[in-house]
Amino acid sequence: MHEDDAYYLDGETYCRDCYEDEREESNLIHEYGYKPNPIFYGEGNRYFGIELEIDGAGRDDDYAEELLDIANAHADLLYIKADGSLDDGMELVSHPCTMDYHINEFPWEDIMHRAVRQGYRSHQTSTCGLHLHVNRNAFSDNQEEQDEVISRILYFVEHHWNELLKFSRRSEYTMNRWAARYGYEHTPKAIMDKAKKGGNGRYAAVNLCNYHTVEFRLFRGTLKYNTFIATIQLVNRICNAAMYNTDDSIAKLSWSDFVADVTEPELIQYLKERQLYVNEEVCAEEEM
Repeated sequence: MHEDDAYYLDGETYCRDCYEDEREESNLIHEYGYKPNPIFYGEGNRYFGIELEIDGAGRDDDYAEELLDIANAHADLLYIKADGSLDDGMELVSHPCTMDYHINEFPWEDIMHRAVRQGYRSHQTSTCGLHLHVNRNAFSDNQEEQDEVISRILYFVEHHWNELLKFSRRSEYTMNRWAARYGYEHTPKAIMDKAKKGGNGRYAAVNLCNYHTVEFRLFRGTLKYNTFIATIQLVNRICNAAMYNTDDSIAKLSWSDFVADVTEPELIQYLKERQLYVNEEVCAEEEM
């Protein structure tokens, strides 16, 4: 069988007929606690696992099958889970991919267009979020060094909370409900100490409950491709800022300095739309 004719499901490779047979016997929409062994895609050491919640058109096997057919036509990239926080929808979960793979290989744009045609929404709901998991060992193989980088991520988020709140498209109310802040402190270490004491659980803007990943939960869901890609690019830049600054230099890093050298076209466009890059009229978020 030629590789181009292969189909993928739960880490296995099938011809078309066997793939259809397996699909009929398997649950297309898994329970919320479902966690398959991760498959890593792309060349690099920083991977992004994406959780995108969609709502409003049902927890529907036929719709799930259409989305999975698009996503997994050439590799086992996506699975779908039920989520009790949604009114009438489901959660799309990617295997971990590099940023370049998400942009250039993963068929996110086609998936989003199909979901919109099916009747799903993500931004235009009060329930949906876009969560990004970053592998901790991308920061260092040493746990102490990992914690230092993560502490600067927490500091950056607290230090630039107002800008990130605008970027997130969330209201203060929904942010407090689903992605609460730890509270500003004068040093990264002090914020890290506060985060380690808990209190927010997993419903923190930057969730540290997972052993292998750091989860960015700030962002409202979206089915607009440019917004989706810009969000990955922003998180990638926050990680870079935390890795390549000291505690002192990240404290001095202004938002204008942070965005001054942005070159990614999707992120530039989105920052302009949200008035976070230059002073232009805010463009309404639309699901294309």
